[in-house]
Amino acid sequence: MKYHTMKENRRRWLRAIWPLIAVLSHQSECAAKGGTGGSVIEHHPSSYWEQPFSQPYFDNSTKRETTTTVGQSAYLYCRVRNLGDRAVSWIRKRDLHILTVGILTYTNDQRFQAMHSDGSDEWTLKITSPQVRDSGTYECQVSTEPKISQAYKLSVVVSKAKIVGNAELYIKSGSDINLTCIVLQTPEPPSFIYWYRGDHVINYSQRGGISVVTEKQTRTSRLLISRALPADSGNYTCAPSTAESASVLVHVLNGEHPAAMQHGNSSNSGAATRTLALLLLFLHAGSFAR
Repeated sequence: MKYHTMKENRRRWLRAIWPLIAVLSHQSECAAKGGTGGSVIEHHPSSYWEQPFSQPYFDNSTKRETTTTVGQSAYLYCRVRNLGDRAVSWIRKRDLHILTVGILTYTNDQRFQAMHSDGSDEWTLKITSPQVRDSGTYECQVSTEPKISQAYKLSVVVSKAKIVGNAELYIKSGSDINLTCIVLQTPEPPSFIYWYRGDHVINYSQRGGISVVTEKQTRTSRLLISRALPADSGNYTCAPSTAESASVLVHVLNGEHPAAMQHGNSSNSGAATRTLALLLLFLHAGSFAR
């Protein structure tokens, strides 16, 4: 009975310190590989670890490439079958920094967290509020001897909204304001797209003739204000849930075009006048030649 108790205590002790052994072993390997003229000490596995039925392996059904937007939590899913008493670690490839071992975080950056449910084969690395600098390769590593690992690629992009057309819009009173917003570089459709005039969400009940049509799959939203009045002038903003907003300045004018447009028209008129003068001069010269 005493022999069995000692054996069970030893087994529990090994299970408790195994994650720490995995961390120290990884660091030793990195130091040995980084040195010049150094050698790596080989640790021969015991007969138990060599048995084929006890060897862990990766389930490759999980996605290996993930794209997310800045600020939106990212999840990397690693599924390991037949793990046994081994530990699963997440390593950042660019600097070989150990992020997590088991469910423990081994970095001061608390945005990184390991998620695992008892009895599950899945070990998930969660990155809260990711930034563009977090893009790169991450390794899911299992503390077998030799170690096995699988790489996962994370891309963190900046999602932006774009309103089709110029940044400033001039329309006549009585015409329609028709604005189309497109959300660019977003892996998932935004959960909502709000339209603002100034600092306030456009109030559909304030006046009739306002409609918004949003198509999540195409990541577009269209704002239509029929029979616009000068009071409808202002800065209109398209604000998706997971992207930077975009704005356009709308001028609703009574009658005449603005001075900028008049200047453009006068420039065109002046060019036409100069062309006509050159043509008359050419014809006049031709009459003298005869």
